[in-house]
Amino acid sequence: MSMRELVVLGTASQAPTRQRNHNGYLLRWDDEVILFDPGEGSQRQMLHTGITATDLTRICVTHFHGDHCLGLPGMIQRLSLDRVPRPVAVHFPAGGAEYFARLRHASSFYETAELAVEPIDADGQRITLGIGTLEARRLRHPIETYGYRLVEPDGCRMLPERLAAYGIAGPDTGRLLRDGHLDRDGRRVTRDEVSVVRPGQRFAFVMDTGLCDGVYALAEHADLLVIESTFLESEAALAAEVGHLTAGQAARVAAESGVRTLVLTHFSQRYADPRRFHDEAREHFTGDLVVAEDLQTVQVPPRRVPSPG
Repeated sequence: MSMRELVVLGTASQAPTRQRNHNGYLLRWDDEVILFDPGEGSQRQMLHTGITATDLTRICVTHFHGDHCLGLPGMIQRLSLDRVPRPVAVHFPAGGAEYFARLRHASSFYETAELAVEPIDADGQRITLGIGTLEARRLRHPIETYGYRLVEPDGCRMLPERLAAYGIAGPDTGRLLRDGHLDRDGRRVTRDEVSVVRPGQRFAFVMDTGLCDGVYALAEHADLLVIESTFLESEAALAAEVGHLTAGQAARVAAESGVRTLVLTHFSQRYADPRRFHDEAREHFTGDLVVAEDLQTVQVPPRRVPSPG
């Protein structure tokens, strides 16, 4: 049975707090288990989730500020300690290759795990996966930073009433779906006549950035958008200065981009009450809204149900 969900390991920006661990996010998407931005403590946080290093299929790093990558040495060494039996892909900004090399070999250990190192060196770079396409888009931050989105290709949903009208059933349905057409009683029935498009699902991950085209490109029609909201609107000038978003800006991006579920995270330690992020975002976004908490699980929304044309 496929599973599509986000598991939050940590939600603090820059420095952890008593309530919030450094960043870390796990996406379970069918056969893929992707670890995004492992900050300090991510390995320990994973112990509470039921997800192990052996489950990981790839690691995605947005940029090489410490709160987004200082968990890498421990995670990489854990892959070898647990003798993960398959290659684990690692994506990160190509301009930070030296930082990655240092983190990978931060201390002595016996490396047995195989890392498939695949840096991101272009805006819009795509990686083809069995479940769809992983796309990276350049963000606006003081150092080279990329956000990621996972896009499942569109499929189709067969319409039983239309199949019945043409007398199509059983194995013929599979043949029609596979071949795109079926000759029936002297007439060719096409797949389009008896089906509707089933939109593929989309997940987007947007960390440290000011507003830019890349933010909107990643968020477009996302079923689940995980996005930083380091500051509240009262610190909008500071947010712009240091390349971050406010909760209000993140919510407006979600509203304008057709996002279904919005997950706010990466909170500055200056704010003790997370409800302030919810209240500010709710002024702009009417969809499902989550102010992330450590060790929380957020389900990817059920598929949009296409309506017959």
